[in-house]
Parts: sequence; structure tokens; C-alpha cells
Amino acid sequence: MMSDFIYSILEFLAQLGYFGIALGLMIEIIPSEIVLGYGGYMISLGHINFFGAVIAGTIGGTIAQLFLYWAGYYGGRPFLEKYGKYVFIKKKQIDMAEQWFQKYGAGVIFSARFIPVVRHAISIPAGIAKMSPLRFTSYTVAAIVPWTVLFLYLGTVLGKNWSHIKEYAQPYIMPIIIAAVILIAIYFIIKRTRKTTK
Repeated sequence: MMSDFIYSILEFLAQLGYFGIALGLMIEIIPSEIVLGYGGYMISLGHINFFGAVIAGTIGGTIAQLFLYWAGYYGGRPFLEKYGKYVFIKKKQIDMAEQWFQKYGAGVIFSARFIPVVRHAISIPAGIAKMSPLRFTSYTVAAIVPWTVLFLYLGTVLGKNWSHIKEYAQPYIMPIIIAAVILIAIYFIIKRTRKTTK
């Protein structure tokens, strides 16, 4: 069950409408699936509309990742190891994300968004590696849109039972994770093949 603290934050964000969804995803105090699930509940009540919520969720989620990207770009790893805990990023997440980025390259920015542990931290090595901001943002938005649509939809369907969204989402999430891993593997194979043919 969710704590009263989480409920109080969600109720506060709900009062802000679309901005509340964007803000909730930007500050990432509560997992994105919870914020979006509650957003879906707000849609089911008719307080906001689905399209506007998708836009708000995409903007908020992208800004959150750009913050980590720019922190890596300008602050580097030492800065994030020191201050990452304040945005719920642990050293092991940075380590894993950096390994993934070095092994699979920039294309992992899209696929890793759907994989637990690395999905938030993957923005950090992209910034450290000085990946093109436009390319980074494009990959990030492309991944955030379907994630946002999925959890808003599930929250809408669940209605007042939205708090069970994590359990309800499991049958959807596992195939997405498997597909993401397959995409990473395909991208890696193509990348290796191109290198060997040069």
C-alpha cells in the first residue's frame, strides 16, 4: 500500500493539473509509473484529457532526463557520485549505465529507458560522453512517449483502483523489457558488423 506521504504529494500535484503531472515527473520523488497512473485516474474523472496529459508527461519526463544529461555533461562523474543521491541516483546505477553506454553506444538511450535500474541513470554517461543534445533528446522523447501513454491508459482503465497499477502493468512491462533487450542486441550486432566491414 502507498504511504500517506505519497498520497499527499499526488493530491497536491493533481491540483496543478497538467503542470502537476510534468512537475511530478521532473522532480522524480515518486516513480513515474505512479505519477502517470494517478494522472490516468484524473483522466477517468474528467479533470484532464488524455492528449494533454501525454504532452505534460512527455515534457516532464524529458526535462528530468535532460537534467541528468547536463549534470553529466558539465559536472562529470565525480559531481554525480557526490550529489546523485539527492535525485535518487546511486553509484551502482551510474556504474551499470556507463558500462551499457560504453558497450552499446548512443542507441542504448532509447532501449534502456524500459529497463529497471539503468533507465534513469543512462542519461548520465550520455552527458559525460558529450553526446549530441539533439540526438539525446530525440531518443529520450521517442522512449518516453510510449511509456507515458501506457501508464496513463492503465490508470484510466483502473480508475479508482489506480494504486494497483504496478501489479496490473506487469504483464505489459515484461514483454517491453524483452523487446528492449532484443533491440539493444540487434543495435550492438549491427554496430559491430559495420566496424568489421570498414
